[in-house]
Amino acid sequence: MDAWRAALLADMGHEAALTGGRPLSSIFFGGGTPSLMPPALVADLIAAAQRHWGFTPQVEITLEANPNSVEAARFADLAAAGVNRVSLGLQALDNEALHFLGRAHDVAEGLAALDTAQSVFDRVSFDLIYARPDQSEAQWQAELARALSFGTGHLSLYQLTIEPGTRFATLVAQGRMTPADPDHGATLYELTAAMTGAAVIPAYEISNHARAGQESRHNLTYWRYGDYVGIGPGAHGRRGAMATQRHKKPENWIGAVSRNGHGLQLEQPLAGEERAREALLMGLRLGEGVDLARIASLSGVGLGHLVDERAIDQLTDLGLIRLTGTRLQVAPAGMLLLDAILPEVVAI
Repeated sequence: MDAWRAALLADMGHEAALTGGRPLSSIFFGGGTPSLMPPALVADLIAAAQRHWGFTPQVEITLEANPNSVEAARFADLAAAGVNRVSLGLQALDNEALHFLGRAHDVAEGLAALDTAQSVFDRVSFDLIYARPDQSEAQWQAELARALSFGTGHLSLYQLTIEPGTRFATLVAQGRMTPADPDHGATLYELTAAMTGAAVIPAYEISNHARAGQESRHNLTYWRYGDYVGIGPGAHGRRGAMATQRHKKPENWIGAVSRNGHGLQLEQPLAGEERAREALLMGLRLGEGVDLARIASLSGVGLGHLVDERAIDQLTDLGLIRLTGTRLQVAPAGMLLLDAILPEVVAI
């Protein structure tokens, strides 16, 4: 743990030397099980970040946690260390589904952790996965209604996606699992939008829902294509026009820090076209959409070269896209087809 602490602080110091003078608006402890870190280490990292950069008023400091009793027991100490927002991976409110998803906790333990979190932290988020195999519309409606009854300020609601190389992909290939039909998934997505909207916790991003003022400020930085520093194994960052990536394996990362004073594996300039493409692909996930003039300014790509105007006109006629001045938004109906729409829209 001492070596881990020293490496994280050194990695942070390297980035701080390149980005000083700009206060932090958010910190996010994510990936793996950061809630198993000793709270004293969390406090040390937060204190170092404050020394290096300073904080904006109301800085958001989020930590991801598994919803089990071991991690929930640390919540009060983590809050005392400076964490003011927690994100819980509940994933389902059904024990059979949790077993299918490979989660170690059960519903009772997860809800006990949520109750502890909401008593300790002012801001709490949890995530659920729906469109699971054989999950009916009525089942998801009941599960989501129960989730909304807890009064939590932020929900991340994801449809189950079969990624290559995962256990789920193997089960599908073996014929032992049938993914949800896309049309059924669309019906569940529309149901989700209707229920969360009625509960005044609407979607502000394709899968993320929040009460007013409870949006994840950290994730908004990604989606709005702001700068962010990434430290630790596998962490990515965007530092001005530079993409950074740390060594993924912890042993390789810690070795690199020992040798070089940082864990960087890649530090690569981004061409204007690449920055514009990333900003479009990230920003169009948001309900607020993107300001094309801002993207043109930050990337140096001319306003007329960012998007395909013919595709915009066609998608507008279909009610899937809205262009108001230089503000481009994917309409709610278009969010269902986001992966198909984006390649059509982005011209560069």
